[in-house]
Amino acid sequence: MSDLVKPNPWMALRRFTRARITLGRSGSGLPTAPMLEFGLAHAQARDAVHAALDTEPLHAGLRRMGLASLEVHSAAADRAEYLRRPDLGRQLDASGIARLQQVDAHRSDLLLVIGDGLSATAVARHAIPLIAELQPLLRGLRLGPVVVARQARVALGDAIGEPLHAPLLVMLIGERPGLSSTDSLGAYLTWQPRVGRHDAERNCISNIRPGGLGYAEAARRIAFLVDGARRLGATGVALKDESDGEGDTPRRLKSADTPAPPERGTP
Repeated sequence: MSDLVKPNPWMALRRFTRARITLGRSGSGLPTAPMLEFGLAHAQARDAVHAALDTEPLHAGLRRMGLASLEVHSAAADRAEYLRRPDLGRQLDASGIARLQQVDAHRSDLLLVIGDGLSATAVARHAIPLIAELQPLLRGLRLGPVVVARQARVALGDAIGEPLHAPLLVMLIGERPGLSSTDSLGAYLTWQPRVGRHDAERNCISNIRPGGLGYAEAARRIAFLVDGARRLGATGVALKDESDGEGDTPRRLKSADTPAPPERGTP
């Protein structure tokens, strides 16, 4: 039966990527093994989207690093509503608003937020190791209490940062799972977060995971952008990420280089 499967002569290229290339064929269709692998990857992606975040290990990991933390919830009551109503994932519920009103973070330089996003799996696996790499690079900065947010979209960081008067916010959040990665973590930086900020006013570092952008490199890039944001008083299209070595210091883009803000998405 194996003679019916026609190997692809380009199969050697698969060592360079996890993308589904050179799968071969059996008759006019795919061989059984790639079909089963696709079904498994699809199921894992669905599981990552629907998984609930266990926040206690996050709080415990933050305590071990000497970081205070607190927990809030978006206006989406549960996972089903969160997936149906992205807008509710950008708003705090009443208890979260009340809790933040009791927090004194006026003197902090940076606020870290951890949100489950569309992959609680990514947050559970990578948030604490990334913060452990990032913390030494932020020495000299006063950190506010780390906020752990459930049923969170990226823009929930604005609703969190505004009442805490955060000058700069870094949100670590689970990215939408793909068929080759279900546990990618994203980091979003927003200068002076407030409700109504556009996505063009943020910087994003994505695909943070051992199989993508490693913790140490991701922490270095985040620290570079944190320094740049504080120097320039801006994030997003106004702040160019030159952490790959093209420039030794962050710089503001010229106004002619700055594109118009895109329409607000639903991350």
